[in-house]
Amino acid sequence: MGSLRCMATEQSTSEVTREFRTARDFLIAHRDDYETAYRDFSWPAFERFNWARDWFDALAVEQPEVAALTIVEEDGEVNSRTYAEMGERSRQVAGWLTEAGLKPGDRVLIVLGNQVELWETMLGCIRAGAVMIPATTLLTDADLADRISRGNVRAVVTSSADTARYAGIADNCIRVAVGEPTEGWLTYADSEIYEGPVPEVDTAANDSLLLYFTSGTTSQPKLVEHTQVSYPVGHLSTMYWIGLQPGDVHLNVSSPGWAKHSWSNVFAPWNAGATVFLYNYTRFDASKMLDVLATYGVTTFCAPPTVWRMLIQADLSAVEVRIRECISAGEPLNPEVIEQVRNAWDVTIRDGYGQTETTAQIGNPPGQPVKLGSMGRPLPGYSIALIDPSTDEIGDDGEICIELAPAPVPLMRGYRDAQELTEEVMRNGYYHTGDVASRDADGYITYVGRSDDVFKASDYRISPFELESVLIEHPAVAEAAVVPSPDPVRLAVPKAYVVLAAGHEPSRELAGEILAYCREHLAPYKRIRRIEFAELPKTISGKIRRVELRTDEAAKVESGTGGPTYDEADFK
Repeated sequence: MGSLRCMATEQSTSEVTREFRTARDFLIAHRDDYETAYRDFSWPAFERFNWARDWFDALAVEQPEVAALTIVEEDGEVNSRTYAEMGERSRQVAGWLTEAGLKPGDRVLIVLGNQVELWETMLGCIRAGAVMIPATTLLTDADLADRISRGNVRAVVTSSADTARYAGIADNCIRVAVGEPTEGWLTYADSEIYEGPVPEVDTAANDSLLLYFTSGTTSQPKLVEHTQVSYPVGHLSTMYWIGLQPGDVHLNVSSPGWAKHSWSNVFAPWNAGATVFLYNYTRFDASKMLDVLATYGVTTFCAPPTVWRMLIQADLSAVEVRIRECISAGEPLNPEVIEQVRNAWDVTIRDGYGQTETTAQIGNPPGQPVKLGSMGRPLPGYSIALIDPSTDEIGDDGEICIELAPAPVPLMRGYRDAQELTEEVMRNGYYHTGDVASRDADGYITYVGRSDDVFKASDYRISPFELESVLIEHPAVAEAAVVPSPDPVRLAVPKAYVVLAAGHEPSRELAGEILAYCREHLAPYKRIRRIEFAELPKTISGKIRRVELRTDEAAKVESGTGGPTYDEADFK
């Protein structure tokens, strides 16, 4: 198969590969030595970088027979690709797309599930110098139209079953159907017989690579722009936080289209030379997930809090797992869940923090003491400050901000086509996350909440997450969200919306029991004063929409309508 590379590029590739490997190997070697890793790590600096060529291909030569990707279906079918196979297929895809008219810098909307073609397409796009726009299959037709329009999309890759959804909105795009041949669309399977030249585009480090539409809970999604280095190189911090090593089998529960999928299902494990492992299911079943973890020898496991909360409803000790590292991400995990997993598996779930705009910024890396409730300390390559939103003073309480002198490699370039918004979050020499936290004497940072989720009750500042952590400890509570409920005397009081665990039904008696539990475990000014049993509204990425609950609660109190609310005064 041909190549467009020249000898000068070959030489620079070798040098770039060595520099990337040096940085990676340093973090792997110091996985249990946080102080040294944090103090001495520095981001590799590149003028030109293409992760597929400069890193993945090196692994494909060194460990050609190691599984790069393994996908287990619900019916037991297994699809797997080695590093060598994945490298070869991605070269074919890059050449085939280029022959179809794709050019460096063109934007490709990728809407696929967890299937082999997704990884082949992403790696192929990187080789071709294209800009990827990963998107979830859960998008509405209006969402798809918005992404194609605002994303200035040149090509679409999606399932044959979904092609009809693009009628009238992707007519001018290169359209690729994965699956059965579809009239008017290129058939992805044809790429498997491609034998033409392979475009190994010599991309500049600052060239665009990814555009992510954030899931936004209060506004139209923003376009987060990442470069050829900000995610591929930047996820060395994520690799370190997870504790990934060469040869690991890494299972991350995440849906394609979200940044976390690229974090832990692409860049972090392949930076380490590990196997990306997926288990596809139509409906989550804790017992089946446990069987998969044991059967396929998963060594590192990352899941969002919702999954962990469902897992502890099963008998964790029923199977013998080989898991060395357990990770939670997406939202802070309640201490009660961490304790139950540790008791069953003798492994501590380690929390961490990051955003679509960054890689893992803060975390509990392997081998370090974990303080329950804390999401850890700043990760190598990040300098974190907590800034008081009112005074701009740096201290131990405030908004999580990243120092920009210099800006760390993983930080986004900015919000595409939104210069004012970019300048706002990058103001005064810091990137402002919008999340509030506190730091203790040992440097451990504890999440308080989104700046717009924290509220005042009787002039006391209330962190919803702190109250939710106590609620989730009650055996009848599966999930909870706390919001302010308007009150004529106190301005607002904490109200909990509660989802019950299996085997429990809503009742006045249970509400009283949960409120009594909160009285015993919370300071008087933090007490939950009202409770309602209800499903929690969530974004399609699974995050609780507290803003919706706040708005609905205010409207219900004003109108005197809504579902049954139990007030603590009812039980005195």
